Amino acid sequence: MLFTEAPFLERFGLAARAGFTAVELQFPYEQPAAVLRDELVRHRLSLVLHNLPAGDWAAGDRGIACDPARVAEFRAGVDKAVAYATTLGTPRLNCLAGRVPAGVSEADARRTLVDNLRFAAGVLHAAGLELLMEPINRYDVPGFLVQRSDDAIALMDEVGAPNLKLQYDVYHQQRTEGELAATLERLLPRIGHIQVADNPGRHEPGTGEIRFEFLFAHLQRIGYSGHIGCEYKPAGGTEAGLTWLRSWQ
Repeated sequence: MLFTEAPFLERFGLAARAGFTAVELQFPYEQPAAVLRDELVRHRLSLVLHNLPAGDWAAGDRGIACDPARVAEFRAGVDKAVAYATTLGTPRLNCLAGRVPAGVSEADARRTLVDNLRFAAGVLHAAGLELLMEPINRYDVPGFLVQRSDDAIALMDEVGAPNLKLQYDVYHQQRTEGELAATLERLLPRIGHIQVADNPGRHEPGTGEIRFEFLFAHLQRIGYSGHIGCEYKPAGGTEAGLTWLRSWQ
């Protein structure tokens, strides 16, 4: 979501020149994995995360893991994602549950999601990878099956896979439930990755209502040691919007 002013493959170099040593992608699948690996090596970057295939994004899909009619498609996507992760050295993959399909009950969608998460967690465990699942707010994605952090935790408990962790997106959870600091501390042992954007607008930290100077210090105090992904839409260009980051480098 950053450096979109440039063609996709040029963004790796821009990220490195801006001081990043690690990056994440939503979907790497339009490029050959070897091409992406070469960009990562060239710019001395590590790829810490990408998503499992999530259907036709341009057509409105936001994940297919809860769709009973697309189980075969989901499971083929897991194999594809693991192949990319193996080539790119990506340690974790995120699963988007998706919207509850028309004509499918929420109970059936949930059962499908649990089955698919068990399948994915098993495949990823065999490959030495971590699986994430991410709650998404209902305002940006109406009908998304998993909206709150505790909803995700309940699903994780039902799946029962030790390599299944929570992807906690600060923007989505501010819109859905608030209580950011307390929730992050309570769920810290279950969190595998954190992403940030401010609210409203999903722009860079410092443009909205969230006190990120407090929140980042809080994450340090409670011992979060993972990466924090900048999953926001720059309000006025990526480079101009990175001033918030300087005090944390």
